[in-house]
Amino acid sequence: MLQSRFFRFCMGTIALLIIIYLIAVDSFIFIPLIKMINILIVPFMLAGFFYYLLRPVVHFLTDRRMNKILAILLVYLALTAVLALLWVVVWPTLVLQINTFVENAPKLIEGLKEQLSSWQRNRLVSLVSSNSQPDMSTRISDYLNQTIASASKYVTDIIAFITNFVVVVATAPIILYYMLKESEAIPRSVLHLIPGRYSRDGKEVLDEIDSALSGFIVGRMIITFLLGVMMYIGFLIIDLPYSLLIAIIATILNIIPYIGPILGLVPCVMVALTDSPMMVIWVLIVVLIAQQVEGNLLSPHIYGKKLDMHPLTTIVILLVAVEISGILGAILAIPLYMVVKIIVVRVYRLFFAEKVEELVE
Repeated sequence: MLQSRFFRFCMGTIALLIIIYLIAVDSFIFIPLIKMINILIVPFMLAGFFYYLLRPVVHFLTDRRMNKILAILLVYLALTAVLALLWVVVWPTLVLQINTFVENAPKLIEGLKEQLSSWQRNRLVSLVSSNSQPDMSTRISDYLNQTIASASKYVTDIIAFITNFVVVVATAPIILYYMLKESEAIPRSVLHLIPGRYSRDGKEVLDEIDSALSGFIVGRMIITFLLGVMMYIGFLIIDLPYSLLIAIIATILNIIPYIGPILGLVPCVMVALTDSPMMVIWVLIVVLIAQQVEGNLLSPHIYGKKLDMHPLTTIVILLVAVEISGILGAILAIPLYMVVKIIVVRVYRLFFAEKVEELVE
């Protein structure tokens, strides 16, 4: 019996390796599929995020005997009103700060170099730095030049993204509408693909995945929004240049757990350095206070125990995801990991747990 199991395991492994080899050899067959996934991933991601954000509102309205389609259209109308309000109130200030930042970018870089040079002339800094090392300002200047070169590439990528933005804007609301409308039918369609004897386990897995994704996405969006508001208010108080632009960039980066706050701090400190060393200290104080409020007051109440992941596991997953797919991979890594973990744990309990116990005994 053991030999038969071992033989089947070996044959299955060999078949899997052959399939992987054929895929690697004939990878050109999958190029159209990869392109299709790249086109669809952004609108489906946006629709999925908004689905979990807006679904509780739709359920609230339908529980009060409102027609579901009417409830969805009412939610769309309210969302459109919010976007129009942001367009009128926030967009002009944001555009002004972006234009000013682009125009003053060379001056900002020169100011940053001057600040670094003045720091290097400080006695304490000069004692720390070694005479054998190259000049600090020269190294920083090289880093800035590399950053500018990378930024030009990112600008090209952004222009390419903007050309596809109309497609994303046009398709994401349509996908979201059908996801909200067919929210009960989608799980039933998935369950039809599962054999009847596992339908109960399949339903439990889908409910667990839905609960985990809902808790993570809604919680992350609420926390990120509140953190961004706190940072923006703090930046206004200390009179940080380009406060709205910097707060929005830091807020978007803070969507990524653990790594996001560090990435979001970089542009804040860079802009503060162009003003004065004291502004850097004030920025660090503002960000530290906002993150402490978020970590000690907001996260425990909003997340609770829903995000059951070790910080080291999260960091490793995010580093791998960033290396593979950049920022988009980092945003999707944690939800994808949660889904895979739930499925793998349930499959292990169904098919392997008893066999492992028998072998151990």
